[in-house]
Amino acid sequence: MSPLFAAAVLETASSTLVAAVATFFACFIIVPILFGLMRMLGFYAIVQERRCLVYVLFGKVVAVLDEPGLHFLWLKMTWRAPIINWLGRCYEIDLRLDQEYLRSQPVNSEEGAPMGIGIWYEMFISDPVAYLFKNTDPRGSLAANVSNSTVRCLSNMPLASMMANRHTMSQTVRGEVSPQSHDWGYRLGSVYIRKVHFRDAGMIRQIESKVVNRLRQVTSAIKQDGTNQVNIITSTADRQAAIEFAKAAAMRPEIVGAALNEISQDSEVAEAMFAVLETQKILDGKASITLVPRNSPLLAGLLAAQSDSAPVARPPTAPPQSVVYTVGPQAKSLK
Repeated sequence: MSPLFAAAVLETASSTLVAAVATFFACFIIVPILFGLMRMLGFYAIVQERRCLVYVLFGKVVAVLDEPGLHFLWLKMTWRAPIINWLGRCYEIDLRLDQEYLRSQPVNSEEGAPMGIGIWYEMFISDPVAYLFKNTDPRGSLAANVSNSTVRCLSNMPLASMMANRHTMSQTVRGEVSPQSHDWGYRLGSVYIRKVHFRDAGMIRQIESKVVNRLRQVTSAIKQDGTNQVNIITSTADRQAAIEFAKAAAMRPEIVGAALNEISQDSEVAEAMFAVLETQKILDGKASITLVPRNSPLLAGLLAAQSDSAPVARPPTAPPQSVVYTVGPQAKSLK
């Protein structure tokens, strides 16, 4: 690298550094100081959105700036602009919409019930000068005015209307408060009756007791009606079932007789069926059965004589008999 090129690079870097430092001081130190001095001398003022600046000099309002943006004070105050920040005073007022809620304002209904009304309302500053100098506490005065208007306008109303017609009550209170509040620099916005309640604890308990008793009566009535309906349905079903069972019991002998008549036309089928029925009846019973070998009449007689001479205690449901069968063509039953 040649010495001339290195010297040129160093000179460029030094000049760039000097320019950066100068720009930094100019942008972050000199310019803010210069603008601050200009504001102190009353050259200009900046008004933010929904803000208002009120300048007072020697007890008089000199200028009111309520439009957002940049304002040149020398054009509005002439010779008073340089001394307004030294000998005068600047009030910054918030013009944004504000809200407040007043809880349980005491009101009596037409029936004499002690009620409480919760009222919610919006407000904003409409006249900055009147807000500053006509009332020392305009916000508190507006709250007191709304409370007094609520008590004055909504007292002695029927309880049913007080519990239901909240929109009408809100309009009544707003129409009563608005003209007087505007004289103090405040303008009332929306007004809404948010809550209407009873203030007497004893009355609240009585109403709760009545509601609970009424709910119990309604529940009992519904339950009783349901029970009656179930009983009606059950009795109707029982009656219909009894009718159908009676019809079936009346038809059974006819059906059985017709079947037996048809079976008795064939003697072999009838004998086989009765034999099967007799065997099934014996198997379903509780009698004891003893099988003896074929061609043993003596053994069968002994067993029969033993059963007759020594009866065995049986349960009440068992038949009082025993059956002895011999194995063979000469088999017969002995009682």
